[in-house]
Amino acid sequence: MSSLIAWILRAIPFGTIIMYGALGEIVTEKSGNLNLGVPGIMYLGGFAGFASSYYYEKLAQNPNPVICIVLALFCALAASALGGLIYAFLTITLRANQNVTGLALTTFGMGVANFFGVFILNGASYTAAPLANKAFSAKIPVLSGLGVAGQVLFSYGFLVYAAILLAIVLQWFFARTRVGLNLRAVGENPATADAAGINVTKYKYLATCIGAAICGVGGLYYVLDYNQGIWATTGQIEALGWLAVALVIFTTWKPLNAIWGAYLFGVLYWLYQFLPSLLGITVPSYMTDLIQMLPYVVTILVLIVVSLRKKKENQPPAHLGLAYFREER
Repeated sequence: MSSLIAWILRAIPFGTIIMYGALGEIVTEKSGNLNLGVPGIMYLGGFAGFASSYYYEKLAQNPNPVICIVLALFCALAASALGGLIYAFLTITLRANQNVTGLALTTFGMGVANFFGVFILNGASYTAAPLANKAFSAKIPVLSGLGVAGQVLFSYGFLVYAAILLAIVLQWFFARTRVGLNLRAVGENPATADAAGINVTKYKYLATCIGAAICGVGGLYYVLDYNQGIWATTGQIEALGWLAVALVIFTTWKPLNAIWGAYLFGVLYWLYQFLPSLLGITVPSYMTDLIQMLPYVVTILVLIVVSLRKKKENQPPAHLGLAYFREER
């Protein structure tokens, strides 16, 4: 039982990271833009949030946890939105290739974060922002102490619950609001949307920048909560960014599906560590990487099933360039 609880406690924070990345990319792709720069944007958000909280803790005489949270969130949102703005300018205004631009943005985000991270590390292998970690990972008082249920449901930082709420709000936004429907129209057929009086360029810019900002919160959550407030020049955020892109396809571009899909990815990713102890078996070390591929394998299977069923509501926005399996009318 303890191993199962530990598995869940590891899977939910892991899933939260990629949920933010997937939700942000869903917003972007609803406008018809395919941004493969998600890993780089998550790097920018994670580093900006960490650097701001790190220097605040270091320079302030009596650092305040609330200010630490606000400062980290603001810097993470601003830095990642700036990454989205760069992508939007290159692909929308200058009409650069989206795939190439996105991959370049991934390299750029990683490079910028690791370059400036060297100055913070100052020769060390890692450094930390303990106050920020304490603020972002604080559990819900009282409820988190209610036995197993409290441990499983209420022992996470506030960004976990914010991600779930964001998914619900986005689902309502796309289905029930005029702006959301306009955004979907831009992604489906920008020429028709323009003829109907919708400012296509404005919607694409806003969706790309806001989507990037949401992705950046995933990087922030990884550094200041999941990774215990520690910054180190590793490639873990990049791997999580690509998982977030895979999750977008897995959820068939529906924000609500991102909730259970992200947690399923988390369970599958940590399968190698907890399933052997639950079943009382031993897994060879060379099998670890193969088991960690399961989220990608599941995504491919879902893509195949969706393409065969050809349900319109499960297809990507038509202008995204991924609608090659749509049934010709």
